[in-house]
Amino acid sequence: MRLTIVGCSGSFPGPESAASCYLLEAPFEGRTFRLVLDLGSGALGPLQEYIDLRDIDAISLSHLHADHCFDMSGLYVVRKYHPAGAPPKIPVYAPPGSDWQLSNAYGTTAPNGMTLPFEFHDLVDGLETTVGPFTVTARRTPHPVEAYAVRIEHEGRVLVYSGDTGPDDGLAEFAAGADVFLCEASFVESAENPPDLHLTGADAGRIAGKARVGRLLLTHIPPWTDRDEVEADLATTWSGERALVRPGDVVEL
Repeated sequence: MRLTIVGCSGSFPGPESAASCYLLEAPFEGRTFRLVLDLGSGALGPLQEYIDLRDIDAISLSHLHADHCFDMSGLYVVRKYHPAGAPPKIPVYAPPGSDWQLSNAYGTTAPNGMTLPFEFHDLVDGLETTVGPFTVTARRTPHPVEAYAVRIEHEGRVLVYSGDTGPDDGLAEFAAGADVFLCEASFVESAENPPDLHLTGADAGRIAGKARVGRLLLTHIPPWTDRDEVEADLATTWSGERALVRPGDVVEL
């Protein structure tokens, strides 16, 4: 598997990064299969640096906050109106009701028009499904809206993406043994943080330690947050291989 960080800014796009978007690629039936994890605000532009938007094979949306899904509106335009013609529908794995919510967000003229270029599948707690060459498992996480972490396996290698989550003891079990744990770290320990919303670097490190992951990659750091402080918080709970990701980073699993 190859993971490319397309956008990693938390909560909204920053001057150096789009919001959450990750491209996961693996061989499948003699070609490369492309799964996009989240398509947040501002991500559709830089995603085109890596692939033709018509070559996306599937999408997984962790939840429906703008910084994780709003550029689905732009992709709707590409897949419906491209001069070369509309490509076949692609599957979108997302929380129940995402088709209607995303349709309303775009303002499609046809009822539930978002289903014209996309085939929606409910992402629910405990779901295990096959997406091209990947086995994808979902787990509900604590967040103000329905949100999911996903565990993606391919030929014995494992990537776990936390999505957005507050502190969650069960996430360590879900991420157990992952080769790469892509985990949000939006908060810092020095602040008074609201409950059940996001993690600090220290929280992410504790989860990674319990899960015994191979590499911990921190993401979803808002533009107003000091990355050095996030890294310092992480160092208090995790001494293993780690990085705070940036757009354009490529990770081979």
